[in-house]
Amino acid sequence: MIVQTGYLLACALVGPLVAKTAHPNVLLICLDDLKPVLGCYGDPLAKTPNIDRLARRGVTFESAYCNQALCSPSRNSLMTGMRPTSMGIYDLTTNFRQAVPDAITLPQYFAKYGFRTEALGKILHTTNGNHEDTASWTEPHFWSDIGTIPQRPSSDQKGPVIRQRGAVRSRPAVSSDEVPDNFYTDGRIADEVVRRFRATSSKSEVPLFVAVGFLKPHLPFHVPKRYWDMHDRSRFKPAENPSAPEGAPKYALTHSEELRSYVGIPAGALSTELQIELLHGYYAAVSYVDAQVGRVLDELERRNLANKTIVVLWGDHGWHLGDHSLWGKKTNYEQATRIPLIIAGPGIAQGERSRALVETVDLYPTLAELAGLPAPRVAQKQEGSSFAATARNPQLPTKQAVFHAYPRKRDGDGQIIGRAVRTERYRLVEWKVPGAAPETADLELYDYVIDALEIRNLAPEKPAVVEELRRMLAAQPEAKPQVGRKG
Repeated sequence: MIVQTGYLLACALVGPLVAKTAHPNVLLICLDDLKPVLGCYGDPLAKTPNIDRLARRGVTFESAYCNQALCSPSRNSLMTGMRPTSMGIYDLTTNFRQAVPDAITLPQYFAKYGFRTEALGKILHTTNGNHEDTASWTEPHFWSDIGTIPQRPSSDQKGPVIRQRGAVRSRPAVSSDEVPDNFYTDGRIADEVVRRFRATSSKSEVPLFVAVGFLKPHLPFHVPKRYWDMHDRSRFKPAENPSAPEGAPKYALTHSEELRSYVGIPAGALSTELQIELLHGYYAAVSYVDAQVGRVLDELERRNLANKTIVVLWGDHGWHLGDHSLWGKKTNYEQATRIPLIIAGPGIAQGERSRALVETVDLYPTLAELAGLPAPRVAQKQEGSSFAATARNPQLPTKQAVFHAYPRKRDGDGQIIGRAVRTERYRLVEWKVPGAAPETADLELYDYVIDALEIRNLAPEKPAVVEELRRMLAAQPEAKPQVGRKG
């Protein structure tokens, strides 16, 4: 982790080196497809002791949202401070530099002020033809088994079966086997983080920005058996609201294509037994990644780095677990867009909760302020606002609303964008072609005070609320069409 010569050369390329600094380190932990099914968020089924103890020494943000419920666009927002609607990137394959080639990413900004920036695992989306951003890191990116996926061991195999990424999935969605944690990629990522922390002096004057991206609980829900055995299967029940929201456009939902690509998942309705199996698998995957987070936090404390490190735990988006009969992300609904966000470290309140609205684009300016850096002034137009003051005093408010979006296809229109505004009480989704007249839009409105499960689209019944929320959307830049899309 400490190669001073390489570090000095990298800093010479990205900005001035600060010889001595009191800046805290930053440890950014990114989790893939994790919704707030954590003990610290009040989930009674969760077994997440390590993330829970992080929450006890920091602030748990209960009203945090992504800017799009899909890996690559969400991570682009984290790294650039821009919403997908401003970049015009809503897919997995388009690299963010096609839209903003001169963007200064979050780690680039920290490197400018003398931080050594490192990435391990999944930070940006690096499959489906997309790639890592070498300009963001002063050290080479690390991803164990990059390009491969370990498969479930079989009785005639003594070691892991490896298949190339992108190959047709011929595995079950859920499995549990007697294997060590580092049989799977997340365990190997944790191994490397621990190794690097052990090579780091707690007296080093070079501040660190370390981004660690774990893959779980992303499908497939393959975990070592001990995490499966932590959960009592009889406690899992199917979702309370398996029906689509009454009055919602049919295209607003998904067909859960990702899950259905696995062996044993039917094209139609899932049996109760299969739903329980998937719930068990998801929660076990959460427990597995919680253990890897715990290993990282343990080593941070062991090296006497915890009291000088800002730790951020962030989920890239949520995940439907059978609500609206959906399994996956890719919607504008609450279960896909609400994310876990915990921040701990020097100067941050301990063991407190905040209901203030925050969104992924806010993390760039927030981390800069918490680390004592100047307010970012970068090439791209950033859209987030710092909530550092709320991290220090969780009773302080932040903003009136947060914004997210998702693309769909509508007959006769081709691609449309569902732009959404979420306030403390409501969510409005406005579906239309970018730049089209407001009257061409389909609308969804949900009131989370009286209808937390999104049973019914209330847009026709609450015109005054719709008008107010549409004014908020109109104050935002119009959504751009997908970069590279013709017509």
